Amino acid sequence: MEDRLDIIAIGESLVELSTDECLETAECLRKYYGGDVLAAAVAARRLGSKVGFVTKLGNDAFKNFLISGWSEEGLDISNVTFSEERNGLYLIARPSYMEKQVAYYRKKTAPAKLSVEDVSEDYLSSAKVIYSSGITQSLSISAREVVKKSFEISHKFGNINAYDPNFTDNIWSKEDAKECFSEVLTMTDILFMSARHDMPMVGLSSVDSAMKYFTDCGVGTIIIKSAEDKGYFVCHNGTTDFVNFYTNEVSDTTCSGDAFNGGFLHAYTLGMNAFDSARLASITAGLQAKGVGAIKSIPYKEQVYSIFKGE
Repeated sequence: MEDRLDIIAIGESLVELSTDECLETAECLRKYYGGDVLAAAVAARRLGSKVGFVTKLGNDAFKNFLISGWSEEGLDISNVTFSEERNGLYLIARPSYMEKQVAYYRKKTAPAKLSVEDVSEDYLSSAKVIYSSGITQSLSISAREVVKKSFEISHKFGNINAYDPNFTDNIWSKEDAKECFSEVLTMTDILFMSARHDMPMVGLSSVDSAMKYFTDCGVGTIIIKSAEDKGYFVCHNGTTDFVNFYTNEVSDTTCSGDAFNGGFLHAYTLGMNAFDSARLASITAGLQAKGVGAIKSIPYKEQVYSIFKGE
């Protein structure tokens, strides 16, 4: 179909209130929005992909602010549904590069009410890629069911499923995260992982063992992000390469991994191979990390492609 979406991202949105001071002393906070899956969606959209975002939006004072922001980005929000619950919120302070304070308020929020009744088979089957994360699954049992059902639909139609466990122990336990991961693993075509956080969550201690394990599980493309090695291990159909971080001169790495995911999916759906997709994604993530603000600092197409093409 002519108007087919490249990517549909399923997840939560949070109102972001940020400051460059400590939370204890800050008198003014800047308002924006965040969320791991949403950040990847915006990254892909700013690079030129057609991207849909699926979530449940709360009926509170931030409702119109969020709708307006997503619309201005050019995201397709035709399948966003609404709830009387409030929207989630997080406060983030970056007094220096080495210091970061984050406070989440994401329990009993609208995205946690997302359910299988909120997703359309026709809509999901219209995208080349369905993308979601462990963060989405952690919201609630019903949100967990949405991710599984969406992957099943995409898999049935022969489309691509992309997934990032994005594990953090201040949101849920390793046991719960691993269980949710196992529900979608055999339907996952592109897997993004963190060597520091996700590999230990599933009991894997080396990149080589992780690549072998997930390849044996049927995952065609595996990307492992390694801060220690300053780059990305990329395995596609059994062939592995390493892509360096675009830069080590960063201001804030919040959501840089999500920006990478969006950049990768953008390039991959254009027909680039996995290794070139990772190179473009590394530039996207590196430029994002040079700025301040999770989604606000995600770069646009002209800047990324100028570097990618060596102009």
